[in-house]
Amino acid sequence: MRTTMSDPWWRRLARWSAAAALGAAAAGLLAGPATAAPTTDPSPRPTTTEQPRPAAVPSAAASTAPAAPAPTSAKPATATSTAATCGGQLPLGKVKNCASITGAAKHTWTVTSTVDQDTLFVRLRDVSGDGVGGQVHGPDGTHACYVGPYLNDCRLGAAGTYTITVTLSYGTGQGAYSLSAESMRAPSTCATLSESFFSFASAGRSGTLPAGLAARCFTFTQPTGTVLHLADPGGAEDIQGTILDGQFQPICTVRYPTECTLGEPGPYRLFLGETYGSKAAYTLKMPRISRSVGCPALPLTTFGDPGSAVGTGTVPPNQGVGCQKLRVTTPGPLLVRIEQYANQYLDWRVYDDAGRVVCTEYDSWRSCAASTAGSYTLLMQNWNWEPVTYRVAVARLDRVEGCAAPATVAWDQPTLTVHQTSAVQTNCQPFHGEAGERIMVYRAPDRYNDLYSWLVDEQGAVLCTEWSEEDGCLLPSTGTFRVVSYLARWEAEDTDLTYRLQIRDLSDASGCPTVTPGAYNAAPAGALGGIRCRVLDLPEGTFRVKAVGEDNYRQYATVYDDAGHKVCTDEWCKVPAAGRYTLVLSGGAPDTVIDDGLRYQLAVLPWMPSDCRPVSDTGWQDAPVRGRLSTPAQFDCLQLSSPAGALLTGLFPGDATGAGWPEMTVIDATGASVCDQYSLRQYHCELTGQAPFRVVLNSGNGVEDGPYALAFARTDGPPACPELPTGATGATVTTGADRFGVCLSIPADARAATESITWKRTGGTGDARLSVFDSAGRRYCGPSGYAVERTISCTLPAGPVTVVLEADAVDATYQLTHRDASTPAS
Repeated sequence: MRTTMSDPWWRRLARWSAAAALGAAAAGLLAGPATAAPTTDPSPRPTTTEQPRPAAVPSAAASTAPAAPAPTSAKPATATSTAATCGGQLPLGKVKNCASITGAAKHTWTVTSTVDQDTLFVRLRDVSGDGVGGQVHGPDGTHACYVGPYLNDCRLGAAGTYTITVTLSYGTGQGAYSLSAESMRAPSTCATLSESFFSFASAGRSGTLPAGLAARCFTFTQPTGTVLHLADPGGAEDIQGTILDGQFQPICTVRYPTECTLGEPGPYRLFLGETYGSKAAYTLKMPRISRSVGCPALPLTTFGDPGSAVGTGTVPPNQGVGCQKLRVTTPGPLLVRIEQYANQYLDWRVYDDAGRVVCTEYDSWRSCAASTAGSYTLLMQNWNWEPVTYRVAVARLDRVEGCAAPATVAWDQPTLTVHQTSAVQTNCQPFHGEAGERIMVYRAPDRYNDLYSWLVDEQGAVLCTEWSEEDGCLLPSTGTFRVVSYLARWEAEDTDLTYRLQIRDLSDASGCPTVTPGAYNAAPAGALGGIRCRVLDLPEGTFRVKAVGEDNYRQYATVYDDAGHKVCTDEWCKVPAAGRYTLVLSGGAPDTVIDDGLRYQLAVLPWMPSDCRPVSDTGWQDAPVRGRLSTPAQFDCLQLSSPAGALLTGLFPGDATGAGWPEMTVIDATGASVCDQYSLRQYHCELTGQAPFRVVLNSGNGVEDGPYALAFARTDGPPACPELPTGATGATVTTGADRFGVCLSIPADARAATESITWKRTGGTGDARLSVFDSAGRRYCGPSGYAVERTISCTLPAGPVTVVLEADAVDATYQLTHRDASTPAS
């Protein structure tokens, strides 16, 4: 398990070494030159069995930082030396184990440096018991560095014999340790990595690092500027190392999968170690990306089924890599297609032969620019914890081989059906376009899938991929353009998937039927028809535009001008100038294909109604207004007699269905909306704005066409309704098809603050609901639910109130009574 701490390792190293030095000094045991040890207060020893990872092992920038705190290990000692023999000559590249160091004892080891200005990699590792620390001194006794449990870089001076003094960290107790050292400039041994090692087909170099080993050396040569892919050498083990150039300067760290550019001349050395000094198996893999070898050759494919031009392979797990070699004979854009299942785990990048990144999956999934002729490497990295098998094909976007026959952009042309017979197939649909045309591509898979499409010009350049408030793609020139498309999801059993395409010109409504404005209280002109577009021949003004399918479900539409710019996308449509406009169902939704099988009607009406039927505002004594919504897109209008400021309620039969419950909007003389059907049915409608006021009616979404009957009643002002007497008899009212709303009044001096009001059907059929309005005409209580018999309690403001009963449009009689709610019922 790998852990981390908030402080850098070198800062924790300093605190630990300071504690060790102070403890030894207190015991009078510090030996060597008068180089001062750090004076930081000692920190308590960690109690965990694991230690944080250092920043890098080894750090080629040699450091004289003190040693870090030693891990407390639960492992048994593996020492082979007795306490009496701990010390003496320390051979480079070997591990010396000491079974015991106790109390104030100190062990002195010697190591020989054969070159000047060397760097010594030293690892002093706790094996068991109390922790140890050490110091390195030069031939003249000069202090060189502190050493601890991690790999320490100790910068030396002149060649000669150096001493390593090991003591217990706190000068008391007992412990066991191991000690190992290696030279940077004159290592004990250095394995050579051959040229074949740098192939992607290479199995790499494997081995085992013994417990306590300082570092293992490898050397290799490659041309300056070479780009390598560095794999994780340890997998589950915590192994890392540093690559040094010919001047022993660090170039790259070998730890996590990354890329390394050998920017300075070699020969190069790699020193590898395990972070905590544990025994660990490793596998070195450093395939060369520049001038790559070992990658299967992948020929470029055409559009359509790629046939045998498909690369396959299996990428190892945990950031392993796979590759394919591409050969481009002339510069041009490429399209990389990897099977979607694999693409959930594989990131890909394309490199040129110099190892430079040409494109990556996330910024180049539509087009990868191969700007020069030559070899390229497609590298795939696996982020999954299991191996991933992939299929890949790469096509040229500037070629037309494999494209379908050219299509036209007229709206009355048949919808195109596209077949995909390979997981990595890319399809191409050419069409001719004129400069300034705005082209919209509609697409839809025939079963659930992810479908992608975009436009390219004759050179394969991708067009119109940036977000825009406008719909469609404005063609920059006249010529042949192509829709590039594919389905991304592919199951093992799939052999032939299909999807549909419509390529249409928003700025030229060729093939669209023409519609002119209609009238209220009448069915729209023209029969139900297919084709998702209409040409609207309109004067300047504001229009009500609504498309409705034959099932009476609304089809949302967008209106465009003759340049393909959006004019409106809702029922309210303001036309800036007289002319021809194009209406398209779901015009701005590319993921919709509406075939000619959809039959719909279109209402195009002036926003301000005319020739509206008059309707009274005393609906509880006058006959209701009747009408019929006979087609899906019909709008009726009524003109109210009430003045501005009046308050109205709607009266509706409770048993109405379908068109008998039309959607309604009240507008004033300017066309501004005043209230809707919810206000009329459930609350009240205050006529704000300019008179006269009109009510616009239309069938609800999905509601069947048919007749309606409704009435309006003014509720403000003094009650004009019969009085509802107090007492058990109350009042009896009759309802029917021509009178489904009745009202009664309760004078101010005949009511309590809280009234209980009861209605009960005494004859006929149906049920009713009840509302109470205050003297200002606002609905104060209710509407209640529909019931044959019910009592409601209503706390009311001062003044007279109006009680309104709304019943089914059937013959019935109801008895209504009221009483003080604080008085028990008799």
